[in-house]
Amino acid sequence: MSNLVDMTGIDKSFSGVHALKKVQFDLQEGEVHALMGENGAGKSTLMKILSGVYQKDAGEVRIRGDVVNPDGPSAAQALGVGIIHQELSLMNDLTVAQNIFIGREPRKRFGRLDEAALNTQAQEIFTTMNLDLAPETSVGSLTVARQQMIEIAKALSFRSRILIMDEPTSALNDAEIAELFVIIRRLKSDGVGIIYISHKMDELKQIADRVTVMRDGEYVDTVDAATTSVDKIISMM
Repeated sequence: MSNLVDMTGIDKSFSGVHALKKVQFDLQEGEVHALMGENGAGKSTLMKILSGVYQKDAGEVRIRGDVVNPDGPSAAQALGVGIIHQELSLMNDLTVAQNIFIGREPRKRFGRLDEAALNTQAQEIFTTMNLDLAPETSVGSLTVARQQMIEIAKALSFRSRILIMDEPTSALNDAEIAELFVIIRRLKSDGVGIIYISHKMDELKQIADRVTVMRDGEYVDTVDAATTSVDKIISMM
């Protein structure tokens, strides 16, 4: 299995305060790699470097073996990095398809919106995700879990092969979490790599392949999720 992401020796400081110190992280095709650590451990800072929000002070980032230095979220997006934020950023008065392709809508002659093409493109993504949802549905009528599926579909519309999921189950009930995990497993089978940030230990055994633990801005270790006890992971944190 080849690596989608390799981050080595990553350093980042803010006003003289060291937020990341020689951190390493990698992501393989078709895996869920959980990123764990208490608040302030540096998880979000590391992911903001990968997604182009922050610039690293030192170290190297490789995507599919190529050294990259995304200078903004759009540059990271072009490299195949998508992020599903804890706070959803959808517009409730628009349809599902309109939200996915906002600003990139297919047009007919004279600039008129091509609604049929828009819905067809959205449906193609839903088919890939095995998601039963009509593109014409108003986002405001959906549950939080379904809205999260739309955020994932939006990331996939940019051909993202690297998905960062930040606390994706924080607002979901058990049935909705199960639905999300079905989608994640489907993405894995398609070779998408998923970085899964969570504090919920019980989810690790269900969905993660590997776990990387950070503490105080430093890398602690990477372990196999199936063979490492929750107690061991907690002690690493």
